[in-house]
Amino acid sequence: MSAPLEELTHRDADWAGLRVLVTGLGVTGFAAADALIQHGAQVVVLDAGNDSEQQQTQAGILGILGADVRLGPEHTLAWPEDVEVDVVVTSPGWRPDQPVLAAAAANGIPVWSEIELAWRLRPRVGAAPWLVVTGTNGKTTTVQLLESMLRAAGLRAIATGNVGTPVLDAVQHPEPYDVIAVELSSFQLHFTHSMSPLASCVLNLAPDHVDWHGSLEAYAADKAKIYQRTQVACVYNVQDPRTEAMVEEAEVVDGCRAIGFTVGTPALSMLGVVEDVLADRAFVEERRTSAAELGTFEDLARASGGDGGTAPPPHLVADTLAAAALARAAGITPAAVREGMRRFRTDAHRTTVVAEQDGLTWIDDSKATNPHAALAALRAYPDIVWVAGGQLKGADVDALVAEVAPRLRGVVLLGADREQIALALARHAPDVPVQDVGVTDHGDMPALTRMMDDVVARSAVLARPGHVVLLSPAAASLDMFPSYGSRGDTFAAAVRRHLGLGEGG
Repeated sequence: MSAPLEELTHRDADWAGLRVLVTGLGVTGFAAADALIQHGAQVVVLDAGNDSEQQQTQAGILGILGADVRLGPEHTLAWPEDVEVDVVVTSPGWRPDQPVLAAAAANGIPVWSEIELAWRLRPRVGAAPWLVVTGTNGKTTTVQLLESMLRAAGLRAIATGNVGTPVLDAVQHPEPYDVIAVELSSFQLHFTHSMSPLASCVLNLAPDHVDWHGSLEAYAADKAKIYQRTQVACVYNVQDPRTEAMVEEAEVVDGCRAIGFTVGTPALSMLGVVEDVLADRAFVEERRTSAAELGTFEDLARASGGDGGTAPPPHLVADTLAAAALARAAGITPAAVREGMRRFRTDAHRTTVVAEQDGLTWIDDSKATNPHAALAALRAYPDIVWVAGGQLKGADVDALVAEVAPRLRGVVLLGADREQIALALARHAPDVPVQDVGVTDHGDMPALTRMMDDVVARSAVLARPGHVVLLSPAAASLDMFPSYGSRGDTFAAAVRRHLGLGEGG
């Protein structure tokens, strides 16, 4: 038997013989099982899937290493009575009311996220500090910006968590990192109990994943867990008072500061904007009377593919300020923050400029798969031809349409739930012209290509010089496209064909 769970706080503790049930054999589940086996634990893995080649390969590898891997839905419907378990390590896709996890809770068996396990598998001495980010939208952009700033400072740093590389891989890398930037979902935070980050941030909060959490209040409570035990700075969004309330209620390390970020003028202990300058009034000695310049809109504008002549969208500015606050909490200089901004490029399909021609700007924001994400992009431009629609997943669009109605110069609708958006437009923007291109069967790429050519042609008719044609669907893509990326790529290709540009833009 291993040491008691409360003593398993670092990789050099006695993990040998720990009996672990790993639920889920995705990227994180495989990483968790592999790490635990390496440290001598006895591992049983459950997953409902059994037909993917990748799962079969992973199951085979873990079997060779000594794990008991059980694939198939029958293994996930009830607690495995033939297994002695000290702790469950679960993947983020498993809801707390899933039968196996519910049984663990009923029997008093602790459940850890892979984030909790990763925190406990750091070295006893010299572990890299964590800078952690959550929020409904903007997490990936923020941790990637943060990584760029940290690297500009000469640090060996990585953006990890939901952004791609499992945190477990980062903490166990043979060449240790100086600092780790971690993107965390509410799912991961739900089962995380002992993490103590150097600095933490909640970017924003909007209704999402209520089916997983059971209520908006439970969703918010899990997001708020990120602030617990923070050591240096809890970073909150001045424009979202709920995030500041989370900081006020958090139990933090003595001396930890509350640091706000705002796209307005910063007050004391905040980062914000003065004209076109990103300014720091939190991490400077004379912050009552002065601020440090971190960069300008021009430094940031090219991040989303623009030419630097127009201001970056406000949500990108907000994400940059949040990243800068975390970097400054880690001791990064203003010069390195600025250089990190200059080097940074947003991922594809996040307010990415596809083309600028004849006074029109065409923007791919296909990553906006819910109304809150679309709102961030729609707030960024004064005159918009909006391309919207897809699977709303039960989300309400009335508040979104009501807020952005004054900015809309035309709307082109597509996808399964386009009628819901059309009704909202009729209520809140009755004078805005609307075009409906319908829905195409999922996976029929020639038909989807023709449909998107139609979308672009109709958008061009509605648009005037100075307008932005914005694909920001406010909905998921799976009613027609394999992914939001495929939807964005199809739109961008249609724009280039329409404008007579080469495939590269």
